[in-house]
Parts: sequence; C-alpha cells; structure tokens
Amino acid sequence: MSKQKPILYFQNRDIVVPGDIVAAGDVDIETPNLLVKLDDGRIMATVTGLLSVEEEEGKVKLGLIPLKGRYIPKPGDLVIGVVADVGITAWFVDIRAPFPGVLNASDYLSRPFNPATENLRKYLDVGDVIVAKVAQFDRTRDPILTTQEKGLGKVVEGSLIEIEPSRVPRVIGRRRSMITMLQDMTQCNIVVGNNGRILLRCPNPEIEAVAILAIKKIEAEAHTTGLTERVREFIIEEKIKRGLMERGLE
Repeated sequence: MSKQKPILYFQNRDIVVPGDIVAAGDVDIETPNLLVKLDDGRIMATVTGLLSVEEEEGKVKLGLIPLKGRYIPKPGDLVIGVVADVGITAWFVDIRAPFPGVLNASDYLSRPFNPATENLRKYLDVGDVIVAKVAQFDRTRDPILTTQEKGLGKVVEGSLIEIEPSRVPRVIGRRRSMITMLQDMTQCNIVVGNNGRILLRCPNPEIEAVAILAIKKIEAEAHTTGLTERVREFIIEEKIKRGLMERGLE
C-alpha cells in the first residue's frame, strides 16, 4: 500500500486545541503523546498547544508544544527539585510532577548508607534545592532521581524561578540558540530544568533582574515568531535603563 502524501491543515506555529485534525498522510510525529495518528491516517491534537512543522529532505515532522500542563517526568530529564520530606534511606523531592522524585542516599553519597548510624538530614534537609536527573520512571512507581553526573547535586547559591514546563523548549531554543543568547547577554550561568524550574547565578542583582524579566518575556510570548531577536533587544534596553550599558555600545 502506497503512503498517503502529507496534507497539512495547520501551519507552523499555529495554535491547535484537542480534537483538531492537524495533518493526514505520511508524517513523523515527534510528540506521540500529544499528537496521535488515527486509523484513517489523520493526525489529531490531544492538548492545546503550539504546532511545530518541519520539512527536511521531503519528510514532514510534526511536534506540539503544550501551552499548559503539569510536568510529566521522562528518564534522562534534568530537573531542579526541592526536598519535601526525609525518609530512612531516601529523600522525597518536589519536582513539580503529580508524584515526588525519590533520591536514594546511596546514590547521593556514592557509597552504601547505614540508617542505624547516620541521619540523612545531615546531608540534605527539607527545603534544600538539588539539581538531578530522572534515572527511572515507568508510572508504576515514583520517579527515581540520580545526582551521579557532573554538575548535579545540592544547590548552594543562586536564585530559583519557575515557568510553565511547556515553555522550557522556548527558553532553551532550537540548537540552544535562546539560552546561549541569554547567557552571553547577561553573563549569568543559567540551568534550565525540564520541570520548569530555572536556576540563575548572576554577577549582580541588577543583571539577575534583567535575566528574570527576559525569561518571563519568553514564557509570555512563547507562541510568537522572531522571539530570540526581540528578547535580545529587550535585554539591551533593560541594561541601558539600569545603567549597565551605554546606548550605542550594544
């Protein structure tokens, strides 16, 4: 049976709602939980979101960025969590998901842990912030976290902000274009969690305020085109306004 030539009913960056038929025919679906293929070959949206349409070497790729929705963990995700409870051999971490992340003591300490002789609160307590990765998650149990990579572990400095998890791809940008621009323009070290928490370490409070405003602008205007350049211009104007840059030197 020959494949049906793709038919697109919506364009790139169109907003679609649940039940919309966005395309039909032979396409690659990059977000199979958000775009589903019906028996007749049509592609239907299951959430309200921003449609992504890419054509490469004659192949059409469809993706959907939800405009709202809670974070659902996936193995390999980078998350920024807040310790919510301390167990006997593990910490339970708020990762903005419907279920807590579990960080085992043996993983965090990189050695066996004996609860009879040690108290977990010595290492992490309620309210502490960590950067971790989702090691395991299959919906049959709470997601297991790991800090066994460079750059992961307890956060000892910086500011934390939250955005809609669905806006994370726009803050990062295609090929990391947006996050690279943000870091270059502000000289802040920015860690973006897939769960919508963002950690900023900036040279001073003024430039941190500019970075936060820029990130909030991205969140608010994620559905628009030409956003990277607008955010760059916004940062320049904010830096000039705050005396962090002279006009004409940008």
